[in-house]
Order: sequence, then structure tokens, then C-alpha cells
Amino acid sequence: MVNNKNAMESNGQGRKHQILELTVNNHPGVMSHVCGLFSRRVYNMDGILCLPVGDGLESRIWLRVDDDGRLDQIVKQLRKLEDVREVGLHGADHQIFVRLEDFFQEK
Repeated sequence: MVNNKNAMESNGQGRKHQILELTVNNHPGVMSHVCGLFSRRVYNMDGILCLPVGDGLESRIWLRVDDDGRLDQIVKQLRKLEDVREVGLHGADHQIFVRLEDFFQEK
């Protein structure tokens, strides 16, 4: 996975975004554990996308988050979660959310 901490982009409100890409075990409760980590630290996610990969034993989760200086700590804590296999960082221009934003644009 790409690990590019320096690739950030402003969202137009002076905040910087990054995309976290997680590979996790695919079973009930995993998303709750991941979201709970963010919730306990009062850390907002602007977007979430989750899909099973391969044979369905793992899922990929993409999270669009603000990079407000606490992101490194969140990443360290994500890596400690039992069901998280990999954590990658991408800039805000990662195609997964760029394409979704196009889909949700009003016509």
C-alpha cells in the first residue's frame, strides 16, 4: 500500500484531508471497532467506503479524514486493532473519493 504522508489537499475550508486505506478481517463488528476508535478520540470522518475483497475473508475500508495533527496517533492505534491487517495513507486526490464525489454531484 502507498504510504504518502505528504500528499494532502485542502478541502476549500482551510482543512487538509487524507485518505486512510485499511485492510481488515471481514466479520460483524469490525466497522464498529474502527469507527469507535475515531469516536472515542472525537475525530471526524468525512467519508467511508467499505467493500469485501478477494474471497470475502477480508474487506477494504477507505476513510476520508481531516489531517489536523493527530492523524499519526490515530494510524498507530488503528494498527493495534486486532482485525486491522494493513493501514495505508493517500492524499486527498486518491481516485476512490474523487470518483464518488463526481457521482454525488447534483445535476
